[in-house]
Amino acid sequence: MSGIVFKDITKRYGTDPRAPLAVKGISFEVPEGTLTTILGPSGCGKTTTLRMIAGLESPTSGSIVMGGRDVTTLGPADRNVSMMFQSYALFPHMNVIENVGYGLRMSGVKKEETTSRAREALRGVGLVGFDERLPSELSGGQQQRVALARALVLEPAVLLFDEPLSNLDARLRREMREEIRAIQQRLRLTVAYVTHDQSEALAVSDQIIVMDHGVIAQRGTPEALYGKPESEFVAGFMGEAMVFPAVAQPDGRVALGPLTLAPRYNVPPGVVKVAVRPEAWQIGAAVGLDARCTKSTYLGSFYEYNFDTALGSVFVVSSDLSHPLAVGAQTTLALASHGVSVVTGAA
Repeated sequence: MSGIVFKDITKRYGTDPRAPLAVKGISFEVPEGTLTTILGPSGCGKTTTLRMIAGLESPTSGSIVMGGRDVTTLGPADRNVSMMFQSYALFPHMNVIENVGYGLRMSGVKKEETTSRAREALRGVGLVGFDERLPSELSGGQQQRVALARALVLEPAVLLFDEPLSNLDARLRREMREEIRAIQQRLRLTVAYVTHDQSEALAVSDQIIVMDHGVIAQRGTPEALYGKPESEFVAGFMGEAMVFPAVAQPDGRVALGPLTLAPRYNVPPGVVKVAVRPEAWQIGAAVGLDARCTKSTYLGSFYEYNFDTALGSVFVVSSDLSHPLAVGAQTTLALASHGVSVVTGAA
């Protein structure tokens, strides 16, 4: 049975048929037991899409199927869905065990069973012994674990996350995304996860859906979206990439200034664009693009460089800590086989 299926979904706010669509005829599937991240900039339609999965918004047209059942017209209570919000939405006057058990109590579950299930959910997120604490006595990461336990205790068929890590510092974000992914895989949960953070999406997802202005720009595995973006928009949004004009030649190779590339798929002859990741540049190649270092920044485990070249300014990330370049140094730049893609201009 499939987890979530969207079929030609549109969403327009209000009743005016001339009002713009927030979501424009999108279709996708979240397979059962997998985690799909919906990624995109503010206003792209990702949160509206998540709210339609939850039943908090109704689509203007199209259908939503969950677990083989059409739920398009059903409300949240009839979908067996739990949602974890950015703000955590914990009740400040309730202690941890009461917060986690709230949904069970509202569903009529007996007190003893509620407490037992809430305690087990807290154990699952690493919060044993926190039952009596108030939310104000917890760190941000602990509050998020309580919110996660509250969502999990309901044993939902589908678990939804709306920017769950945006309120945490960098270290806690890394820890919690690993925790969420581990729990999802251990329990084989069907998860839809909304974020604008590309590294977060790459770290937790089986599938990523990149949205732009209400449509799906591209979807696929993290490796496919990072390594083989199909548009300039996706290349730029999935991590840093610089896009350069190039020429596809009749022999199938692509000329990028003095450099030539062998694309992984056939490219019709003519003007194209090439997206290059900062880590795809190789410094000091025997044959390559002449370059002069204009900026050098040490960041612990790698260097960031800016170079003046015939292609214009080029941004490079290098993990070579043994041979740092000084500003003004002359070198050459060549391209690795990874991190380089021929893309279209449109999303």
